[in-house]
Parts: sequence; C-alpha cells; structure tokens
Amino acid sequence: MDGIHDMGGTQGWGTVVIDPDEPVFAEPWEAKAFAFGALSARLSGTNLDAMRHAIDRQHPHDYLVDGYYGRWLGCVETMLVDSGVLAPGAVEARARRLRGEDVEEPAEPILSKPDYQPTAAGSLREIDDPARFAVGEAVRARSWSSSGHTRLPRYVRGHAGVVTALLPSQVLPDTHAHCIAENAQHVYAVAFDSRELWGEGGEPFVLTISLYESYLEPA
Repeated sequence: MDGIHDMGGTQGWGTVVIDPDEPVFAEPWEAKAFAFGALSARLSGTNLDAMRHAIDRQHPHDYLVDGYYGRWLGCVETMLVDSGVLAPGAVEARARRLRGEDVEEPAEPILSKPDYQPTAAGSLREIDDPARFAVGEAVRARSWSSSGHTRLPRYVRGHAGVVTALLPSQVLPDTHAHCIAENAQHVYAVAFDSRELWGEGGEPFVLTISLYESYLEPA
C-alpha cells in the first residue's frame, strides 16, 4: 500500500546522521518491544509479511513520532486485534487503569486467527517455473498502486533498469501478508541509474534493488 512508510527516495528529510556508537537498544523498553514483535506473528497466527503490513498501516503521525520500536508496539497491537487475541481499545483501557483511572476494559474478543500454515520454514522456496528474465536484460518496474501490502517502492515504479543477478525464489509478500497464498516467485537484483530515478541533476550512482518477478515487465 502507498503510505508514510514508503519514504525511500523522497526529499526534505535532511541528512541521515549515523551514530558510530549507537546502542542496540537506547532504552530498556525497546528490548521488550523487540521481543513482543518477534512473538507477534506466532501469537496472531500470521507471518513476518503480515507484521510488516501492520507497520505500514499505522497512522502517518504515529509512524513519524513513535520511533522505530514504537512502531513495533503499534504493529503488535494491530496484529493481535486483527486476530481477536486482543479487543479493540484493550491496550489503551489497561494503560489508563494502570494510571489510576476508572475505565472499563472491553470484553474478551472472539479469536479470529487466519487459517494459515507455512509450507516450509522461512521465506525461501524452490519453484520449477523457469525465470522470465535473464541477467543483462532490460526491465521496467511496473507502475501501479496496491490497496494491500507490497514491497515495490514508489520511487522505482515505471522506471527502467537492468537485471544483474537471479536471487533465490521467495514467497510473494503481496499475498503472503494477507495469508492468501505463498505464491513463490523468482527474485531479481535490478540495477537502476540514479538519474533514471531522480533526473539528470541527481548525484550519479547505481542503485541495486531486489524485485519479485510480478513487479517487472520487459523494458
């Protein structure tokens, strides 16, 4: 889906400052948020792609101000509410009660976990279909939007590049996130000239991105 999470290639955010001594977790609560996130797919009966989609669906304001692990906490709540493990509003009500407010917590919801079972561990799969594109072939990223999950960034849509490698085939996040089907596909490393993406005035360099076969068409 097109949302605030798809920030790659956009301008106006300033220079990225990297702290060489940055700790893994800046605060103790971030470690707990990481643990909650790691368990959320199992608790909700879903998968890693569903977790990413839950992060994508956060309100733009929350996405920007909550920080990295704040987004993980929001993602966990979204997934557990979707699957009926938590009732809508349960987290807020419990937090208010812990602050001493007289708030009634919502009733226990009815479990509604998806009927999902992975066919193998991880995301890599073996597929028999031959690869549609070859190394050295010119391709174009498809130009479309999706109301559901996708890993096709906006900044490459409609732009042409060259296949530089055939990568291991994987389940397609677009369907996997919704527990519809694994739909395993070939994955390609595609090199784009920066000026193809951002115009002749851009800094010249080559950007290589991994793209699923259904994201591509012949250039």
